[in-house]
Amino acid sequence: MNSPPVPLPAEHIPPGTAAWQTPDAQRWLAAVPARWAHPLWAVLALLVPMVWYIAASPLTPCTSAQPCGTDWPGIGMTVVLVLTPYWVWRQPRLALVGLAAGLVGYAGDGGFTESFGEPYALAYPLAAAFTTAGIVHRLTLAGRQRALALEAAGPVEQPLPAAARTFRRGRFSFGLAALMLAVAGFGYWQAQQVADAYEERAARATQLTGRVVAQEQDDDGDDILKVEADERTHRFETAVPEDFPVGSRVDIVVDGDWAALVAEPYDAFGWEALVVGGTAAALAFFANGVDGRTRSARLRRRPLPVLRVLVREDHEDGRTWVFAADDPEALRPILHFHSLHAFEDEDEEADGDGDDADAVDLTKVRQILSGDDPPPPLREAVLYGAPYAGAEVALAARLDADEPEVLVECSVTAVKPATPGPVKRGPRRPERKNAQRPVEEIVAAMTPGTGLRVWKAHGFSRAVGLGLLVVQGGGIWAMVDDGPSWHWLWLPLALPWLISAVATALTWRITADRDGLWVTGAWRVRRVAWDAATAVRHSEDTIRVGTGKDHPNVELSPTGWAWLERRVGREPYAVRAAEEVQALVLRPELRPAEEAPTARQGMPVGPPLVAVSLLWGAAVLLL
Repeated sequence: MNSPPVPLPAEHIPPGTAAWQTPDAQRWLAAVPARWAHPLWAVLALLVPMVWYIAASPLTPCTSAQPCGTDWPGIGMTVVLVLTPYWVWRQPRLALVGLAAGLVGYAGDGGFTESFGEPYALAYPLAAAFTTAGIVHRLTLAGRQRALALEAAGPVEQPLPAAARTFRRGRFSFGLAALMLAVAGFGYWQAQQVADAYEERAARATQLTGRVVAQEQDDDGDDILKVEADERTHRFETAVPEDFPVGSRVDIVVDGDWAALVAEPYDAFGWEALVVGGTAAALAFFANGVDGRTRSARLRRRPLPVLRVLVREDHEDGRTWVFAADDPEALRPILHFHSLHAFEDEDEEADGDGDDADAVDLTKVRQILSGDDPPPPLREAVLYGAPYAGAEVALAARLDADEPEVLVECSVTAVKPATPGPVKRGPRRPERKNAQRPVEEIVAAMTPGTGLRVWKAHGFSRAVGLGLLVVQGGGIWAMVDDGPSWHWLWLPLALPWLISAVATALTWRITADRDGLWVTGAWRVRRVAWDAATAVRHSEDTIRVGTGKDHPNVELSPTGWAWLERRVGREPYAVRAAEEVQALVLRPELRPAEEAPTARQGMPVGPPLVAVSLLWGAAVLLL
């Protein structure tokens, strides 16, 4: 049975504050957007046509009359196209502006004309229309949720607690925006330096017309044009060799040993990409900062509706979940958000940067990561502000039963309804990170039978193994590709661990038979008799089979990625495997009645993986 909620002292509950009851909360939840309007589908609907249009639409050829230099208006439109999918998710009102700007640029590029005859050109305006419909639907229902919350709260309104009035949002975002803007400015300056250097040299160079005599690729895979002009052969790197077929005439400028194509005068792509990335990031951070600062100021502007609720902090990610006041078992979450504590005696603006806030939150993070924090309790709270999707709220509650002081928390992410989405998300039950389930519960979930029991590498574990295998292959390539060097000293240090991890993640196996366990790791199969096995535990993606003080434990690592499995709503397979093996250790009557044949005991793949790694390294070195 769950402990009762941590009570909130009566003096901290404003007179007349209504309790948010389950019927009202369910009406509020019923007003969430339809699944088709989830931002994920809109983002995918935008990205796919964008990529399709870029890949399929014909490029304007580079010519001497219209050289392919830096196109700053085009770069600005690229920034808008990069930002719009992000804003669809985070800032739907700004996304409408981005969609409108994108369609204007699309029309200027001739997209609407092409759309009558080309599917790739028609896809983007259709995706923009779908996205716009989804955003309008989301905003409309957010207004409906706000009206339902105001109805549940009744006429009572209260100003924010004094601590919340000192809380400010946006300073950190503004700082990052300034940094990213500086990065973009540096990229712009460098790109202009490249363009100005070309213009200055081309002004004093000799202009010639030559003939393309060959196209080839250099050792780095770059396309090279060979151009004959004035009885000399010049080589030019080009990004679009199809614009310069063999035998065509091209204009070039020559100044001594320096020469350039007039149609492709210079390459500032790297600096242009830096401008795009820096500007997009700066605008994203700036918009987030303005939005947070505006919403925070709106909370302080006038008295707010208040609701009595129950809240619990998620044990995994610190997310605050809100429940109805009459849901003491915390069975039906209503909404969630992330929050930070606000302190009345702060000297600085609170943006998560103050010393007190940092100390509280860093301590909390360390405890959660180590699994040593006590289970987060369910707490009574007063919610300030009308909650709806995208809203800003504050709450007052005690931290736990041992802390008499009532603390104020302010949201630092938008309110989100607790509804099913593409990724399963919900409040976790308060439990210790490495808690063991009761043996009776484990046994009840096991399939009955007297045959062999086998636990082996599953999908997540094999995915980890394949990822590490790619890292191993890429590392070998990078180390030996340039021939013998001091970098080879890293190979004997890193490869044994990588090979062991890859082999274990791909093929680990535990087979239980009549006499004990066969544990297959990277290098060998270990036999652990039932009498020798003392405990089986899972920790940090490692399964450990204890064999007593005088014998080394048998370990398998890594056996998957338990954190990610939990994040996607699955029970970690390796955790369940360790629990079931532990149940067999404790309950002899559950053990198999037959002996495992050699074929069922498992086979380590570490030795063959060593041979494959050596052959791979030799192939890279010799070929």
